[in-house]
This record gives sequence, C-alpha cells and structure tokens, in this order.
Amino acid sequence: MELTERVSRNNYICFLWHATLLALTQNFMDVDTVVPAMMIDAGGTSVHIGLLTAILVGGSKLSQLLFAPFLSGQPAKKNLLLTGINARIVSLAGIGVLFVLSTGIPDALVIAAIFVLIGLFSVSGGFANITYTDILGKSVLNTRRKHFFSVNQIVSSLGVVVSAFFARRILRTEAYPDNYAWLFFIAAALLGLASLGFWRIREVIAENLKITSVAEFFRVTRNEFRSNRRLLSYLLVINTQGIALVLMPFLILYAKEVFGADSRNIGNYLLLKVLGGVITGSILFYYARKIRYQHILYATSLLALLICASMIVFPGTTLFPYIFLFGGLVYAFHRITASGVLLEVTTNRNRALVTGLSGAGNILPTLFPLLGGWIVERFGFTLFFMIVAAVIVVSFYTIYKLDCRK
Repeated sequence: MELTERVSRNNYICFLWHATLLALTQNFMDVDTVVPAMMIDAGGTSVHIGLLTAILVGGSKLSQLLFAPFLSGQPAKKNLLLTGINARIVSLAGIGVLFVLSTGIPDALVIAAIFVLIGLFSVSGGFANITYTDILGKSVLNTRRKHFFSVNQIVSSLGVVVSAFFARRILRTEAYPDNYAWLFFIAAALLGLASLGFWRIREVIAENLKITSVAEFFRVTRNEFRSNRRLLSYLLVINTQGIALVLMPFLILYAKEVFGADSRNIGNYLLLKVLGGVITGSILFYYARKIRYQHILYATSLLALLICASMIVFPGTTLFPYIFLFGGLVYAFHRITASGVLLEVTTNRNRALVTGLSGAGNILPTLFPLLGGWIVERFGFTLFFMIVAAVIVVSFYTIYKLDCRK
C-alpha cells in the first residue's frame, strides 16, 4: 500500500484514538505514583521500589533488544502490535484480580505476584513499542509527525486530567486493597478500548532488514552505527537524560517515609503531574513548527536538574507537592522528544532494529533504580538526588553532540 495523504490521515486518526483512550488509562496505573504506592502499601521496601522501577523503566526497553531481530524482518506488524497490547491488558486485569484476593494471601506472595505481572506488562510493552514505532514511522507522512506528537500530547493531557480526578477519588474513598483492584480493572478496560484504534490502521508495507542469525545481527548493528553517527549520540542522550524518569517513584517513597503521605496525598501528586503534562502539550502545540527537538531536550534536562536541586536545598513539605508539576513537564517533554528524534534518525528500513537498539541503550535508567534503592536505604535521599543531578549535568553535553536540526 502506498502512503498517500488519505492513508496518512486515516492512520493519524487511529493513532490519536489510541492516544486519547490510553491517556484515560494512564492515571489508573500511573507508574510514577500509583504503582510505587501500591508496592509500599503491599509491604514493599526501598529495595522493592528500586527493583520495581527498574522493571518499569528498563524492562520494556531491554526486552526490545530481544525482539528487534525477529520484528525487524516482519514486513507487516499490525497483528504483532495487537498481540503486545493484549498481553498488557491481561497483566493489568491480573493485578486487579490479585488485589481482590490479596486479603487471603501472604504479603510476600502478593509482592512476588506484583513483580511477575508488572514484568509481563513491561516486556509486552517493549514488544508493542517496536511495532508501534515502525508502523507510525511508515504509515504517517513525515510532515505530520511533529504535529501528531504535539496534538497527541494535548489530547492525551486532557484525557489524563479527566481520569486523574476519577483515579484520585478512588484512592481517597476506597480502602486498601479495593482501591488498587478498582484502578487496575478500569485500566484494563480502557486499554482494551484504546486498542480498537489499531484494528483500523491501514499499514504501509516497507522493506525491512531481515536478520537470520546472531552473527548477522551484530554485523548489521555495527554497520548501522557506522553509517549513522547520530545513533550513538541518541543512545547517550536517552541514557543520561532518561535517568530523570526514575525520580518520581523515589519521590513517592520519600513522601511516604518522611512526610507519612497517604492515598489522599498521592492523588494530589498525581493531579499535579497531570497538570504538568497539560502545560507541556499546550506549549508544544503552539510552537510545534518553531521549536527544535534539541531545545526541548535542553529544557527537559534543566527542569530535571531543578527538581534534584530543590530536594537537596528545600527538603521541607512546602514546595514538595509542586515538584510533581515539574516532574510532569519532564516526563512529557522527554517522551515526546525521545520518540520524535528516533523517527528522525531512522528510516523505514531500519526503524524496527534501531528501536530495539535504543531500548537496549537505556542501560543507566534501567540499572540505576536498583542502585538507587540501595543508596536510599544505606545513605539516605540526599546522596541519591546528588548522583541523579550529576548524571543530568552530563546530559547537556550529549544533547549538544546529538545536533538534531529538526
């Protein structure tokens, strides 16, 4: 099928449908607030939070490397995308069932089951992300991509605002474990509705890199890096700046351990994070044609650095809730730019492979939460935030080397 304006418009709408319904889903299973709070309420410790964050941030990314050789050789990926999405729906529903039954299950088994189900959710997300990125890149016209990301952020943010109130209400009115059961059942249902958009995609079939052996995989990968120097710079950016994505789960841990935050507070933090996403979408929608990805990356690192600095200099309760507003900005800016730059530095032929490599390139954001949990337990939060700040400072140089002109 040829990529025409009509085909592109149809796929644009399908992806936007998914984004809108996914936005309604996100707050019911928010990985920065709800999921870590769920683990703590189930009896988890700082080490558990570190491991859970590593799975959420890095599990899907590292699994992409395993799936990339297989998915790269598949010319049609729509059915594979639906397979990954369906696995995520099953995992969310499974967590809901777990909390319905949790009162009769020892805490250790509940925690172990959370890790298994979150692991399935994360790995299936890595599988789906490769196919999603590949289909988006070849089935929506290049001239519409940045516009799509900005509109996507606005529509998603509005949907997130709506769902934030409902998620906040459930957290405030329902007691543990019913609150989490309701949240994850609703998340599974909404994600199922979101996946309906993918059934109507008119996928453009393009030439793909076919990889038949491990030796060929390494040969092709080496050639890709040699022919496109910006790929390495891209991996360095998402490694250094990506560490900012581990901040909010540890902020939730900080709030519970230092301030004794309850479900009401978690709901408020979630709402402020959502507001940050709305602000991000509005800014990028207005400046989509004027602002470069590189400038957004610089702003993202600066905001993340300010979060770390404020936690070190002003550790009290007065400013703490508003850190989640900046956290929402950081999360949304990084997500948009990481996706946008990836599409710009790849082609239809190598996009699936490079997406897998970029996922595996998230080594630091994947491993650091494990180290972070140990640092918090042994030395406290101040050293943790100082180390994160140091890595983010390095990200400014990696962004400069990326030299993204779009």
